[in-house]
Amino acid sequence: MKKLSLKKPGKKAVVGILLLAVLAAGCIWGCGQLRGDGSIEFTQVEKEQLPAALVEEILPQYQQLERALACIVEEQVYVIATRGEKTTTGYTVGIEDITLQEIDGLTRMTVHAIFGDPESGALLNQELNYPYAVALTQLKELPDEIELKVRYED
Repeated sequence: MKKLSLKKPGKKAVVGILLLAVLAAGCIWGCGQLRGDGSIEFTQVEKEQLPAALVEEILPQYQQLERALACIVEEQVYVIATRGEKTTTGYTVGIEDITLQEIDGLTRMTVHAIFGDPESGALLNQELNYPYAVALTQLKELPDEIELKVRYED
């Protein structure tokens, strides 16, 4: 019978294993960033609680568009998701999540919104309206890019 002898790993082997572990951790973290796992905290703000400057100056410029935007009002960063112009009531918008990720030196914000449409056959008022949702964040500066991702309610 042959006797097996185990050798202690050399310094090169230990360094190699540590290097692989660091690379694997970096890859896992980097992949998480690419998935957009950088959720930021926010609070949805009711329309009655919005700053006057936001309601009077910013919303009128963007309410006819379907988009996401961010602005600084009274030294606070607000994120807005708009649905555009609708000819009846019954349309809704809410912000589910806001993520930040760094890509090629730029900060990209992704606003995950949920859109609700009126039920088929529902009696609705015929009037122009502009559904939107506003969130207050703890951010100190605006991102370089903003993307809107929409999910429709079932």
